[in-house]
Amino acid sequence: MIPQIIVVDDDPIILKGAWNTLTGAGFKVVALKSGKALFEHMKDNPPPELILMDISMPEMDGFEVIKELKKSEGLWRDTPVIFLTANEDEDAETRGLSLGAMDFIRKPFVANVLVLRVKHAVELVRLQKNLEGMVEEKTKENENLFIHVVESLADAIDAKDKYTNGHSGRVADYSKEIAKRYGYDEKRQEKIFMMGLLHDVGKIGVPDEVINKPGMLTDEEFACIKKHPGIGAKILDNIKEMPELAAGAKWHHERFDGKGYPQGLSGDDIPEEARMIAVADAYDAMTSNRSYRGALPQEIVRGEIEKGKGSQFDPKFADIMLKMIDDDKEYLMRDRPVDDTKDDNRD
Repeated sequence: MIPQIIVVDDDPIILKGAWNTLTGAGFKVVALKSGKALFEHMKDNPPPELILMDISMPEMDGFEVIKELKKSEGLWRDTPVIFLTANEDEDAETRGLSLGAMDFIRKPFVANVLVLRVKHAVELVRLQKNLEGMVEEKTKENENLFIHVVESLADAIDAKDKYTNGHSGRVADYSKEIAKRYGYDEKRQEKIFMMGLLHDVGKIGVPDEVINKPGMLTDEEFACIKKHPGIGAKILDNIKEMPELAAGAKWHHERFDGKGYPQGLSGDDIPEEARMIAVADAYDAMTSNRSYRGALPQEIVRGEIEKGKGSQFDPKFADIMLKMIDDDKEYLMRDRPVDDTKDDNRD
């Protein structure tokens, strides 16, 4: 691919000399007489691989142009700039470099030197882009690996309870949808999805016979169940790259009125993501078959979410879940068909 270079200079002799020299060396060159002409060119054209620009120009000098260029959107913002200057002022070089210039070339330039400097600059830019692409690809591979590990761990958690297959995945999906409707960007939505997947990781430390016991739990057994947020937080605290994971595990059983566990936090003292997960977790608990009862009808689930606004749940996230329920006309957000409804003291 032939490199494209833009030369911006108000001196027609310099402009013509640069154009002749660089086109003769095999570059595709666009010659522009001012910063204003550059911004007009930007409207309908892709960015070049390099901009050579004079500093001393009327209307907008090179410093003003590069400042505006760095404010622009898209790929133009990152286009490398080399200043052309007849001035040997060190302050000018310092200012230019601090504004993001890649280098300086003295005028009047020597043709062979100009070609070599531009070739080296283009090679450096291409190498940098290749390295960035490789890093981005490797980062994506690592992210995918991490997601697979988390999904496998979530499956292992759900496997402890024969009645809650897929619970962690559904809570993750519902939490992400709440976050999306609340206005989280995609990156934060993905984080809360991961938090939802691992919210119950602490159940690894709870005996299977307690998790799978049909009927009412004893006080001792319920106290054992209530340890799982703390256990989960200790496990996830070891993942330093994503510290917020521990918050979802530790505080998803806190209540908005302060009557939850393990710490009795209330209102905004409970991390926002944990408040979202709390609604999603309670919803899935009611819409799934459990060892102690079958899934509940949609209207009963809606009534329970409505009743929990301001007490069990943050009202704004409860309202979002209620809207999700109302949008789910065919009651697809659930585990399996409705069964009998025995009661219990577990979420």
